[in-house]
Amino acid sequence: QLQLVESGGGLVQPGGSLRLSCAASGLDHYAIGWFRQAPGKEREGVSCISRSGSTTTYADSVKGRFTISRDNAKNTVYLEMNSLKPEDTAVYYCATSSVFGLCVPRIFGSWGQGSQVTVSS
Repeated sequence: QLQLVESGGGLVQPGGSLRLSCAASGLDHYAIGWFRQAPGKEREGVSCISRSGSTTTYADSVKGRFTISRDNAKNTVYLEMNSLKPEDTAVYYCATSSVFGLCVPRIFGSWGQGSQVTVSS
């Protein structure tokens, strides 16, 4: 399994921005998903991207605010988060999948350790 390393989380005021990064050797061989889990809630798909980066999906709650991208030369996937809201507060995880399809946790194998994002004034 890959060792995924996430970075970029933190505390931000509502309306602010953060960029999460997910890096690992060999990441370019996989579709990547970003997921989040808030206290007391199930882990949910935020955004997923195909191996080439040509296809992306977003949860309705983040469309128009979040952008997923990847740089396969750097083996890194990014999640740019703008216009953040308090309800975006969660631990964010990146994960790998050998197939690109539904952006749901059950088809993803290797997971990062998680990065806390807190949106609060």
